[in-house]
Amino acid sequence: MMDLRALRPLLLLLCLCGLSLAEDILPEGPLDALEGGNATFKTLMKDPEFTVMVWNFNNQVDVTPVATRAGPNLNIPEAYTGRADMDTNGQLTLSGLTLADSGEYSISVIDMLGNTRAGEIELRVMVPVSDVVIASSVPEARELGPVVLTCTAKGSFLRFKWFNASEAITGNEHMKVERTDTTSTLSFPSVYRSDLVGPLFCEAFNTMSKAKSEAFSLNVNYGPESLTVSPVPEYVAAGSDLNITCSAVSRPPALYSWLRNGEPTEFTDAVLTLKLLEQLKLATGKASYVCNATNPKTKDVVSSAPVAFTVVEKVVNVKMSTTSGKLLAGNSTVNMSCSAEKGSMQTVEWKKGGVVLSADSRVVMAADRTSVEISPVQKEDNAEFSCIISNPVSKDVAVTKLTVFYGPEPAQIKGDSEVEVTDFVKLECSAPSMPPATYSWKVNGSLTKVAYNIYAIEKAVYANTGTYTCEAYNPETGKNSSTSVFLAVKEEGALDEGLSDGAIAGIVIGVLAAVALAIGLFIYCRQKVPLESPY
Repeated sequence: MMDLRALRPLLLLLCLCGLSLAEDILPEGPLDALEGGNATFKTLMKDPEFTVMVWNFNNQVDVTPVATRAGPNLNIPEAYTGRADMDTNGQLTLSGLTLADSGEYSISVIDMLGNTRAGEIELRVMVPVSDVVIASSVPEARELGPVVLTCTAKGSFLRFKWFNASEAITGNEHMKVERTDTTSTLSFPSVYRSDLVGPLFCEAFNTMSKAKSEAFSLNVNYGPESLTVSPVPEYVAAGSDLNITCSAVSRPPALYSWLRNGEPTEFTDAVLTLKLLEQLKLATGKASYVCNATNPKTKDVVSSAPVAFTVVEKVVNVKMSTTSGKLLAGNSTVNMSCSAEKGSMQTVEWKKGGVVLSADSRVVMAADRTSVEISPVQKEDNAEFSCIISNPVSKDVAVTKLTVFYGPEPAQIKGDSEVEVTDFVKLECSAPSMPPATYSWKVNGSLTKVAYNIYAIEKAVYANTGTYTCEAYNPETGKNSSTSVFLAVKEEGALDEGLSDGAIAGIVIGVLAAVALAIGLFIYCRQKVPLESPY
Protein backbone atom coordinates (compact mmCIF):
# COMPACT_ATOMS: atom_id res chain seq x y z
CA MET A 1 0.00 0.00 0.00
CA MET A 2 1.29 3.41 -1.05
CA ASP A 3 1.92 5.86 1.74
CA LEU A 4 -0.11 8.98 0.87
CA ARG A 5 2.19 11.07 2.89
CA ALA A 6 4.85 10.37 0.29
CA LEU A 7 2.60 11.98 -2.31
CA ARG A 8 2.24 15.26 -0.48
CA PRO A 9 4.78 17.09 -2.66
CA LEU A 10 2.94 15.83 -5.73
CA LEU A 11 -0.42 16.84 -4.36
CA LEU A 12 0.88 20.24 -3.48
CA LEU A 13 2.17 20.61 -7.03
CA LEU A 14 -1.19 19.62 -8.46
CA CYS A 15 -2.90 22.19 -6.25
CA LEU A 16 -0.59 24.94 -7.40
CA CYS A 17 -0.77 24.08 -11.10
CA GLY A 18 -3.45 25.47 -13.34
CA LEU A 19 -6.01 22.89 -14.41
CA SER A 20 -7.40 22.68 -17.88
CA LEU A 21 -11.04 21.76 -18.52
CA ALA A 22 -11.44 18.23 -19.75
CA GLU A 23 -14.97 17.59 -20.87
CA ASP A 24 -14.43 13.86 -20.90
CA ILE A 25 -13.92 13.78 -17.13
CA LEU A 26 -16.73 15.97 -15.71
CA PRO A 27 -20.17 16.95 -17.02
CA GLU A 28 -20.98 20.59 -17.66
CA GLY A 29 -21.74 22.68 -14.60
CA PRO A 30 -22.67 24.34 -12.52
CA LEU A 31 -23.74 21.82 -9.91
CA ASP A 32 -26.52 23.16 -7.66
CA ALA A 33 -27.37 21.87 -4.20
CA LEU A 34 -29.35 23.08 -1.19
CA GLU A 35 -27.80 24.38 1.99
CA GLY A 36 -27.67 21.55 4.52
CA GLY A 37 -28.05 18.96 1.78
CA ASN A 38 -25.66 16.79 -0.25
CA ALA A 39 -23.80 17.35 -3.51
CA THR A 40 -22.62 14.54 -5.74
CA PHE A 41 -19.87 15.35 -8.24
CA LYS A 42 -20.25 12.69 -10.91
CA THR A 43 -17.50 11.93 -13.39
CA LEU A 44 -17.64 10.61 -16.90
CA MET A 45 -14.99 7.94 -16.15
CA LYS A 46 -15.71 4.27 -15.65
CA ASP A 47 -13.12 2.05 -13.98
CA PRO A 48 -10.25 4.41 -14.79
CA GLU A 49 -6.65 3.31 -14.44
CA PHE A 50 -5.02 5.79 -12.17
CA THR A 51 -2.25 6.22 -9.69
CA VAL A 52 -3.74 9.18 -7.90
CA MET A 53 -7.07 11.08 -8.10
CA VAL A 54 -7.38 14.37 -6.24
CA TRP A 55 -10.37 16.70 -5.65
CA ASN A 56 -9.58 20.30 -4.67
CA PHE A 57 -11.76 23.26 -3.70
CA ASN A 58 -10.93 26.79 -4.85
CA ASN A 59 -12.85 29.55 -3.09
CA GLN A 60 -10.96 32.26 -5.00
CA VAL A 61 -8.71 32.74 -1.99
CA ASP A 62 -7.21 29.36 -1.21
CA VAL A 63 -7.05 25.98 -2.88
CA THR A 64 -7.94 23.25 -0.38
CA PRO A 65 -7.72 19.46 -0.89
CA VAL A 66 -11.07 17.73 -0.38
CA ALA A 67 -10.30 14.08 -1.10
CA THR A 68 -7.34 12.05 -2.46
CA ARG A 69 -7.43 8.45 -3.66
CA ALA A 70 -4.31 6.42 -4.44
CA GLY A 71 -5.46 3.01 -5.50
CA PRO A 72 -7.64 1.61 -2.74
CA ASN A 73 -6.45 4.24 -0.28
CA LEU A 74 -8.67 7.30 0.37
CA ASN A 75 -7.43 10.32 2.25
CA ILE A 76 -9.92 12.92 3.55
CA PRO A 77 -8.44 16.04 5.15
CA GLU A 78 -9.58 16.88 8.61
CA ALA A 79 -11.65 19.81 7.36
CA TYR A 80 -13.83 17.41 5.35
CA THR A 81 -13.76 14.37 7.63
CA GLY A 82 -17.26 12.93 7.86
CA ARG A 83 -18.50 15.14 5.03
CA ALA A 84 -16.58 13.97 1.94
CA ASP A 85 -16.30 10.63 0.14
CA MET A 86 -14.89 9.57 -3.25
CA ASP A 87 -15.32 6.26 -5.05
CA THR A 88 -12.95 4.55 -7.48
CA ASN A 89 -14.59 6.28 -10.45
CA GLY A 90 -13.67 9.64 -8.95
CA GLN A 91 -17.24 10.50 -7.93
CA LEU A 92 -17.14 12.90 -4.98
CA THR A 93 -19.97 13.18 -2.46
CA LEU A 94 -20.08 16.18 -0.16
CA SER A 95 -22.67 16.39 2.65
CA GLY A 96 -23.71 18.96 5.25
CA LEU A 97 -23.34 21.74 2.73
CA THR A 98 -22.90 25.33 3.82
CA LEU A 99 -22.80 28.52 1.80
CA ALA A 100 -19.03 28.49 2.26
CA ASP A 101 -18.88 25.33 0.17
CA SER A 102 -19.84 27.29 -2.94
CA GLY A 103 -16.97 27.64 -5.40
CA GLU A 104 -14.87 25.81 -7.99
CA TYR A 105 -14.12 22.08 -7.51
CA SER A 106 -11.45 20.43 -9.62
CA ILE A 107 -10.31 16.84 -10.12
CA SER A 108 -6.87 15.70 -11.27
CA VAL A 109 -6.20 12.14 -12.40
CA ILE A 110 -2.64 10.82 -12.80
CA ASP A 111 -2.33 7.49 -14.63
CA MET A 112 0.41 4.85 -14.41
CA LEU A 113 2.49 6.65 -17.01
CA GLY A 114 2.38 9.93 -15.13
CA ASN A 115 -0.08 11.55 -17.54
CA THR A 116 -2.55 13.96 -15.96
CA ARG A 117 -6.18 14.62 -16.85
CA ALA A 118 -8.06 17.37 -15.11
CA GLY A 119 -11.50 18.94 -14.95
CA GLU A 120 -13.39 21.48 -12.85
CA ILE A 121 -16.99 22.31 -12.06
CA GLU A 122 -18.73 25.03 -10.03
CA LEU A 123 -20.77 24.12 -6.99
CA ARG A 124 -23.51 26.55 -6.02
CA VAL A 125 -24.90 25.98 -2.57
CA MET A 126 -28.34 27.56 -2.49
CA VAL A 127 -30.48 28.85 0.33
CA PRO A 128 -34.07 27.57 -0.25
CA VAL A 129 -36.50 30.20 -1.60
CA SER A 130 -38.83 31.66 1.05
CA ASP A 131 -40.67 34.78 2.19
CA VAL A 132 -41.81 35.91 -1.25
CA VAL A 133 -43.56 39.26 -0.77
CA ILE A 134 -45.08 41.86 -3.14
CA ALA A 135 -44.93 45.51 -2.08
CA SER A 136 -46.43 48.52 -3.83
CA SER A 137 -44.93 51.95 -4.32
CA VAL A 138 -48.31 53.45 -3.32
CA PRO A 139 -50.95 52.28 -0.83
CA GLU A 140 -53.68 53.05 -3.35
CA ALA A 141 -53.30 53.83 -7.02
CA ARG A 142 -54.99 56.41 -9.17
CA GLU A 143 -55.90 55.45 -12.69
CA LEU A 144 -53.35 56.66 -15.24
CA GLY A 145 -50.89 57.30 -12.41
CA PRO A 146 -47.58 55.42 -11.92
CA VAL A 147 -47.38 52.21 -9.87
CA VAL A 148 -44.34 50.02 -9.18
CA LEU A 149 -44.76 46.58 -7.61
CA THR A 150 -41.61 45.08 -6.10
CA CYS A 151 -41.20 41.38 -5.38
CA THR A 152 -38.62 40.36 -2.77
CA ALA A 153 -37.63 36.90 -1.48
CA LYS A 154 -35.07 35.08 0.53
CA GLY A 155 -32.84 32.57 -1.19
CA SER A 156 -29.83 32.18 -3.47
CA PHE A 157 -29.49 32.70 -7.19
CA LEU A 158 -33.03 34.03 -7.38
CA ARG A 159 -35.16 34.44 -10.46
CA PHE A 160 -38.72 35.73 -10.62
CA LYS A 161 -41.96 35.34 -12.53
CA TRP A 162 -45.15 37.41 -12.34
CA PHE A 163 -48.65 36.03 -12.77
CA ASN A 164 -52.15 37.44 -13.09
CA ALA A 165 -54.12 34.51 -11.71
CA SER A 166 -52.56 31.63 -13.64
CA GLU A 167 -51.48 33.67 -16.66
CA ALA A 168 -47.85 34.71 -16.84
CA ILE A 169 -47.19 38.44 -17.11
CA THR A 170 -44.66 39.55 -19.64
CA GLY A 171 -43.57 43.06 -20.29
CA ASN A 172 -45.13 45.19 -23.03
CA GLU A 173 -45.58 48.84 -23.88
CA HIS A 174 -47.98 49.24 -21.00
CA MET A 175 -46.08 47.40 -18.28
CA LYS A 176 -42.42 46.68 -17.69
CA VAL A 177 -40.80 43.73 -15.88
CA GLU A 178 -37.26 44.16 -14.51
CA ARG A 179 -35.14 42.24 -12.01
CA THR A 180 -31.96 42.38 -10.00
CA ASP A 181 -30.18 39.57 -8.20
CA THR A 182 -32.56 39.82 -5.27
CA THR A 183 -35.74 41.57 -6.51
CA SER A 184 -38.09 41.94 -9.44
CA THR A 185 -40.29 44.92 -10.30
CA LEU A 186 -43.51 45.16 -12.27
CA SER A 187 -44.03 48.80 -13.18
CA PHE A 188 -46.95 50.65 -14.75
CA PRO A 189 -46.11 54.17 -15.90
CA SER A 190 -49.85 54.72 -16.44
CA VAL A 191 -51.92 52.10 -14.63
CA TYR A 192 -55.41 51.04 -15.77
CA ARG A 193 -58.23 50.09 -13.43
CA SER A 194 -58.13 46.51 -14.68
CA ASP A 195 -54.36 46.03 -14.27
CA LEU A 196 -54.27 45.28 -10.56
CA VAL A 197 -57.58 43.52 -10.03
CA GLY A 198 -55.64 40.28 -9.90
CA PRO A 199 -55.11 38.23 -8.03
CA LEU A 200 -51.47 38.97 -8.80
CA PHE A 201 -48.69 36.60 -7.75
CA CYS A 202 -44.91 36.71 -7.76
CA GLU A 203 -43.00 33.47 -7.92
CA ALA A 204 -39.33 33.38 -6.85
CA PHE A 205 -37.24 30.34 -7.74
CA ASN A 206 -33.82 28.87 -8.25
CA THR A 207 -32.83 25.51 -9.67
CA MET A 208 -33.48 23.77 -6.37
CA SER A 209 -36.67 25.35 -4.97
CA LYS A 210 -39.42 27.89 -5.56
CA ALA A 211 -42.07 29.76 -3.61
CA LYS A 212 -45.03 32.00 -4.48
CA SER A 213 -46.27 35.13 -2.79
CA GLU A 214 -49.69 35.62 -1.30
CA ALA A 215 -52.33 36.86 -3.72
CA PHE A 216 -51.97 40.58 -4.21
CA SER A 217 -54.38 43.22 -5.44
CA LEU A 218 -54.31 46.97 -5.29
CA ASN A 219 -57.20 49.39 -5.43
CA VAL A 220 -57.00 51.59 -8.48
CA ASN A 221 -59.19 54.61 -7.86
CA TYR A 222 -60.95 56.15 -10.82
CA GLY A 223 -63.89 58.31 -11.71
CA PRO A 224 -66.38 59.63 -11.20
CA GLU A 225 -67.39 59.20 -14.82
CA SER A 226 -70.44 58.32 -16.93
CA LEU A 227 -72.58 60.49 -14.69
CA THR A 228 -76.31 60.12 -15.40
CA VAL A 229 -79.45 61.62 -13.90
CA SER A 230 -82.81 59.92 -14.35
CA PRO A 231 -85.20 61.80 -16.66
CA VAL A 232 -87.69 64.16 -15.05
CA PRO A 233 -90.94 65.44 -16.59
CA GLU A 234 -91.30 69.15 -17.19
CA TYR A 235 -94.18 69.33 -14.72
CA VAL A 236 -94.54 67.32 -11.52
CA ALA A 237 -97.65 66.94 -9.41
CA ALA A 238 -97.25 68.13 -5.83
CA GLY A 239 -97.26 65.20 -3.41
CA SER A 240 -96.26 62.65 -6.06
CA ASP A 241 -93.59 60.01 -5.60
CA LEU A 242 -90.94 61.71 -7.71
CA ASN A 243 -87.40 60.33 -7.32
CA ILE A 244 -84.43 61.78 -9.21
CA THR A 245 -81.55 59.32 -9.24
CA CYS A 246 -77.94 60.33 -9.85
CA SER A 247 -75.33 57.67 -10.60
CA ALA A 248 -71.69 57.63 -11.64
CA VAL A 249 -69.00 55.02 -12.25
CA SER A 250 -66.41 55.49 -9.53
CA ARG A 251 -63.97 53.70 -7.23
CA PRO A 252 -64.47 54.12 -4.39
CA PRO A 253 -68.18 54.85 -4.75
CA ALA A 254 -68.86 58.50 -5.42
CA LEU A 255 -70.32 60.92 -2.90
CA TYR A 256 -73.26 62.96 -4.16
CA SER A 257 -74.49 66.47 -3.56
CA TRP A 258 -77.13 68.63 -5.20
CA LEU A 259 -77.38 72.26 -6.27
CA ARG A 260 -80.74 74.00 -6.54
CA ASN A 261 -80.79 76.97 -8.86
CA GLY A 262 -77.01 77.07 -8.53
CA GLU A 263 -77.02 77.10 -4.72
CA PRO A 264 -75.73 74.23 -2.54
CA THR A 265 -78.32 72.19 -0.66
CA GLU A 266 -78.11 69.74 2.21
CA PHE A 267 -79.05 66.80 -0.01
CA THR A 268 -76.20 64.27 0.10
CA ASP A 269 -77.85 61.18 -1.29
CA ALA A 270 -77.83 59.74 -4.79
CA VAL A 271 -81.63 59.98 -4.83
CA LEU A 272 -83.39 63.33 -4.54
CA THR A 273 -87.08 62.95 -3.63
CA LEU A 274 -89.94 65.37 -4.03
CA LYS A 275 -91.11 64.50 -0.52
CA LEU A 276 -87.84 65.77 0.90
CA LEU A 277 -88.11 68.95 -1.14
CA GLU A 278 -91.62 69.45 0.17
CA GLN A 279 -90.53 68.86 3.76
CA LEU A 280 -87.96 71.61 3.34
CA LYS A 281 -90.52 73.83 1.57
CA LEU A 282 -88.43 73.90 -1.59
CA ALA A 283 -91.02 72.29 -3.86
CA THR A 284 -92.41 75.54 -5.18
CA GLY A 285 -92.57 76.71 -8.76
CA LYS A 286 -89.86 75.94 -11.27
CA ALA A 287 -86.33 75.04 -10.18
CA SER A 288 -83.16 73.66 -11.76
CA TYR A 289 -81.10 70.91 -10.12
CA VAL A 290 -77.51 69.78 -10.71
CA CYS A 291 -75.99 66.60 -9.28
CA ASN A 292 -72.31 66.64 -8.27
CA ALA A 293 -70.43 63.36 -7.90
CA THR A 294 -67.15 63.39 -5.95
CA ASN A 295 -64.53 60.66 -5.66
CA PRO A 296 -63.65 60.66 -1.91
CA LYS A 297 -60.09 59.50 -2.63
CA THR A 298 -59.05 61.46 -5.69
CA LYS A 299 -61.34 64.43 -4.88
CA ASP A 300 -62.29 64.62 -8.56
CA VAL A 301 -65.74 66.12 -9.14
CA VAL A 302 -68.08 65.89 -12.12
CA SER A 303 -71.41 67.66 -12.53
CA SER A 304 -74.52 66.64 -14.37
CA ALA A 305 -76.39 68.73 -16.87
CA PRO A 306 -79.15 70.72 -15.15
CA VAL A 307 -82.57 69.09 -14.86
CA ALA A 308 -85.46 71.46 -14.41
CA PHE A 309 -89.08 70.84 -13.47
CA THR A 310 -92.02 72.75 -12.11
CA VAL A 311 -94.01 71.50 -9.13
CA VAL A 312 -97.72 71.99 -9.85
CA GLU A 313 -100.56 71.62 -7.35
CA LYS A 314 -103.32 69.38 -8.67
CA VAL A 315 -106.71 70.81 -9.61
CA VAL A 316 -109.25 69.75 -6.97
CA ASN A 317 -113.04 70.11 -6.61
CA VAL A 318 -114.11 72.21 -9.59
CA LYS A 319 -117.52 73.84 -9.09
CA MET A 320 -119.80 75.84 -11.37
CA SER A 321 -122.45 78.42 -10.44
CA THR A 322 -125.14 80.03 -12.60
CA THR A 323 -127.53 82.96 -12.13
CA SER A 324 -130.91 81.96 -10.73
CA GLY A 325 -134.28 82.71 -12.27
CA LYS A 326 -136.30 81.72 -15.28
CA LEU A 327 -134.49 81.86 -18.62
CA LEU A 328 -136.65 82.98 -21.50
CA ALA A 329 -135.32 82.64 -25.03
CA GLY A 330 -134.55 85.94 -26.64
CA ASN A 331 -135.10 87.82 -23.41
CA SER A 332 -133.01 86.51 -20.50
CA THR A 333 -129.26 86.65 -19.68
CA VAL A 334 -127.34 83.89 -17.94
CA ASN A 335 -124.00 84.15 -16.15
CA MET A 336 -121.94 81.06 -15.39
CA SER A 337 -118.76 81.03 -13.33
CA CYS A 338 -116.29 78.25 -12.58
CA SER A 339 -113.60 77.79 -9.90
CA ALA A 340 -111.44 75.11 -8.29
CA GLU A 341 -110.78 74.65 -4.61
CA LYS A 342 -107.07 74.04 -5.30
CA GLY A 343 -104.68 73.95 -8.21
CA SER A 344 -101.93 76.05 -9.74
CA MET A 345 -101.25 77.00 -13.35
CA GLN A 346 -104.94 76.68 -14.18
CA THR A 347 -106.40 76.86 -17.65
CA VAL A 348 -110.17 77.00 -18.13
CA GLU A 349 -112.17 75.60 -21.03
CA TRP A 350 -115.94 75.72 -21.60
CA LYS A 351 -117.97 73.26 -23.62
CA LYS A 352 -121.57 73.23 -24.73
CA GLY A 353 -122.99 69.83 -25.57
CA GLY A 354 -119.46 68.43 -25.73
CA VAL A 355 -118.29 71.06 -28.24
CA VAL A 356 -115.85 73.82 -27.29
CA LEU A 357 -117.70 77.04 -26.52
CA SER A 358 -116.30 80.13 -28.22
CA ALA A 359 -117.05 83.80 -27.76
CA ASP A 360 -119.42 85.42 -30.26
CA SER A 361 -122.03 88.16 -30.39
CA ARG A 362 -124.05 86.48 -27.64
CA VAL A 363 -121.28 84.76 -25.67
CA VAL A 364 -118.86 86.92 -23.68
CA MET A 365 -115.99 85.33 -21.73
CA ALA A 366 -113.93 86.86 -18.95
CA ALA A 367 -110.27 87.44 -19.70
CA ASP A 368 -109.30 84.57 -17.42
CA ARG A 369 -112.18 82.49 -18.82
CA THR A 370 -113.50 81.75 -15.34
CA SER A 371 -116.94 83.16 -16.25
CA VAL A 372 -119.23 83.26 -19.25
CA GLU A 373 -122.22 85.50 -20.02
CA ILE A 374 -124.80 84.53 -22.65
CA SER A 375 -127.19 87.28 -23.63
CA PRO A 376 -129.81 86.76 -24.72
CA VAL A 377 -130.24 83.03 -24.31
CA GLN A 378 -131.85 81.16 -27.16
CA LYS A 379 -133.61 77.85 -27.49
CA GLU A 380 -130.33 76.18 -28.66
CA ASP A 381 -128.86 76.96 -25.25
CA ASN A 382 -130.92 74.12 -23.84
CA ALA A 383 -127.79 72.02 -23.40
CA GLU A 384 -125.25 70.62 -20.95
CA PHE A 385 -122.52 73.13 -20.20
CA SER A 386 -119.22 71.90 -18.76
CA CYS A 387 -116.31 73.78 -17.29
CA ILE A 388 -112.92 72.03 -17.41
CA ILE A 389 -110.14 73.42 -15.24
CA SER A 390 -106.79 71.79 -15.95
CA ASN A 391 -103.07 72.20 -15.50
CA PRO A 392 -100.13 70.18 -16.83
CA VAL A 393 -100.64 67.42 -14.24
CA SER A 394 -104.42 67.17 -13.68
CA LYS A 395 -107.91 68.30 -14.60
CA ASP A 396 -111.41 68.34 -13.12
CA VAL A 397 -114.84 69.04 -14.59
CA ALA A 398 -118.06 70.63 -13.39
CA VAL A 399 -121.31 70.25 -15.35
CA THR A 400 -124.64 72.09 -15.37
CA LYS A 401 -127.76 71.86 -17.53
CA LEU A 402 -129.41 75.05 -18.73
CA THR A 403 -133.17 75.16 -19.30
CA VAL A 404 -134.27 77.95 -21.62
CA PHE A 405 -138.04 78.41 -22.03
CA TYR A 406 -139.29 79.22 -25.50
CA GLY A 407 -142.32 78.78 -27.78
CA PRO A 408 -144.62 77.54 -28.71
CA GLU A 409 -143.38 78.12 -32.21
CA PRO A 410 -145.89 78.19 -35.11
CA ALA A 411 -148.10 75.12 -34.90
CA GLN A 412 -148.47 72.66 -37.77
CA ILE A 413 -151.04 69.92 -38.43
CA LYS A 414 -150.20 66.75 -40.36
CA GLY A 415 -152.94 64.48 -41.73
CA ASP A 416 -155.30 63.89 -44.69
CA SER A 417 -157.58 66.77 -45.62
CA GLU A 418 -160.00 64.44 -47.53
CA VAL A 419 -161.25 61.06 -46.37
CA GLU A 420 -164.11 58.68 -47.21
CA VAL A 421 -166.79 57.67 -44.83
CA THR A 422 -165.69 54.94 -42.39
CA ASP A 423 -162.00 55.86 -42.89
CA PHE A 424 -159.76 56.31 -39.83
CA VAL A 425 -158.73 59.92 -39.37
CA LYS A 426 -155.56 61.12 -37.60
CA LEU A 427 -154.64 64.79 -37.28
CA GLU A 428 -151.30 65.44 -35.51
CA CYS A 429 -150.42 68.88 -34.21
CA SER A 430 -146.88 69.99 -33.37
CA ALA A 431 -145.41 73.23 -32.00
CA PRO A 432 -141.79 73.22 -30.71
CA SER A 433 -141.74 74.48 -27.12
CA MET A 434 -139.89 74.33 -23.80
CA PRO A 435 -141.50 73.04 -21.73
CA PRO A 436 -143.58 70.98 -24.16
CA ALA A 437 -146.79 72.82 -25.04
CA THR A 438 -150.27 71.83 -23.92
CA TYR A 439 -152.79 71.33 -26.72
CA SER A 440 -156.49 71.94 -27.28
CA TRP A 441 -158.69 71.36 -30.33
CA LYS A 442 -161.67 73.23 -31.80
CA VAL A 443 -164.02 71.94 -34.47
CA ASN A 444 -165.85 74.62 -36.42
CA GLY A 445 -164.95 77.07 -33.63
CA SER A 446 -166.26 74.93 -30.77
CA LEU A 447 -163.82 73.70 -28.09
CA THR A 448 -163.55 69.94 -27.82
CA LYS A 449 -162.45 67.76 -24.94
CA VAL A 450 -159.32 66.59 -26.79
CA ALA A 451 -156.28 67.80 -24.82
CA TYR A 452 -153.54 66.03 -26.75
CA ASN A 453 -151.63 66.92 -29.86
CA ILE A 454 -153.41 64.14 -31.80
CA TYR A 455 -157.07 64.35 -32.87
CA ALA A 456 -158.30 60.89 -33.99
CA ILE A 457 -161.66 59.66 -35.49
CA GLU A 458 -162.19 55.89 -35.63
CA LYS A 459 -164.72 55.95 -38.50
CA ALA A 460 -165.40 59.12 -40.29
CA VAL A 461 -169.00 60.23 -40.99
CA TYR A 462 -170.26 63.08 -43.13
CA ALA A 463 -170.84 65.13 -40.00
CA ASN A 464 -167.08 65.16 -39.33
CA THR A 465 -166.59 67.53 -42.22
CA GLY A 466 -165.44 70.92 -40.96
CA THR A 467 -162.58 73.15 -39.77
CA TYR A 468 -160.23 71.67 -37.15
CA THR A 469 -158.15 74.14 -35.15
CA CYS A 470 -155.13 73.14 -32.93
CA GLU A 471 -153.95 75.56 -30.27
CA ALA A 472 -150.57 75.08 -28.45
CA TYR A 473 -149.90 76.88 -25.16
CA ASN A 474 -146.65 77.26 -23.09
CA PRO A 475 -147.46 77.98 -19.45
CA GLU A 476 -143.91 79.27 -18.74
CA THR A 477 -143.75 81.81 -21.55
CA GLY A 478 -147.50 82.51 -21.55
CA LYS A 479 -147.50 82.30 -25.31
CA ASN A 480 -149.73 80.27 -27.60
CA SER A 481 -149.85 79.32 -31.24
CA SER A 482 -152.68 77.93 -33.37
CA THR A 483 -153.35 76.61 -36.86
CA SER A 484 -156.38 75.14 -38.71
CA VAL A 485 -157.08 72.54 -41.39
CA PHE A 486 -160.37 71.76 -43.27
CA LEU A 487 -161.39 68.09 -43.30
CA ALA A 488 -163.79 66.86 -46.01
CA VAL A 489 -165.62 63.50 -45.56
CA LYS A 490 -166.82 62.07 -48.89
CA GLU A 491 -168.87 59.08 -50.06
CA GLU A 492 -167.21 55.74 -50.44
CA GLY A 493 -165.27 55.49 -53.76
CA ALA A 494 -165.31 59.22 -54.31
CA LEU A 495 -161.59 59.38 -53.88
CA ASP A 496 -160.95 56.55 -56.47
CA GLU A 497 -159.31 58.41 -59.38
CA GLY A 498 -159.03 55.33 -61.76
CA LEU A 499 -155.92 53.65 -62.95
CA SER A 500 -152.74 55.51 -62.67
CA ASP A 501 -150.39 56.04 -65.61
CA GLY A 502 -148.11 53.40 -64.23
CA ALA A 503 -150.88 50.81 -64.03
CA ILE A 504 -151.98 51.53 -67.63
CA ALA A 505 -148.41 51.16 -68.89
CA GLY A 506 -148.12 47.83 -67.08
CA ILE A 507 -151.28 46.47 -68.73
CA VAL A 508 -150.10 47.47 -72.21
CA ILE A 509 -146.76 45.80 -71.72
CA GLY A 510 -148.47 42.60 -70.51
CA VAL A 511 -150.76 42.42 -73.60
CA LEU A 512 -147.86 42.91 -75.98
CA ALA A 513 -145.91 40.15 -74.27
CA ALA A 514 -148.84 37.70 -74.58
CA VAL A 515 -149.23 38.41 -78.32
CA ALA A 516 -145.52 37.83 -78.91
CA LEU A 517 -145.68 34.52 -77.07
CA ALA A 518 -148.64 33.30 -79.17
CA ILE A 519 -146.89 34.10 -82.48
CA GLY A 520 -143.81 32.25 -81.34
CA LEU A 521 -145.77 29.11 -80.48
CA PHE A 522 -147.50 29.10 -83.86
CA ILE A 523 -144.23 29.24 -85.79
CA TYR A 524 -142.74 26.48 -83.66
CA CYS A 525 -145.68 24.13 -84.34
CA ARG A 526 -145.57 24.73 -88.14
CA GLN A 527 -141.90 23.62 -88.13
CA LYS A 528 -142.50 20.43 -86.15
CA VAL A 529 -145.78 19.08 -87.80
CA PRO A 530 -145.72 18.72 -91.63
CA LEU A 531 -148.98 19.45 -93.56
CA GLU A 532 -150.56 16.73 -95.84
CA SER A 533 -150.67 17.42 -99.57
CA PRO A 534 -154.21 17.68 -101.00
CA TYR A 535 -153.08 15.79 -104.12
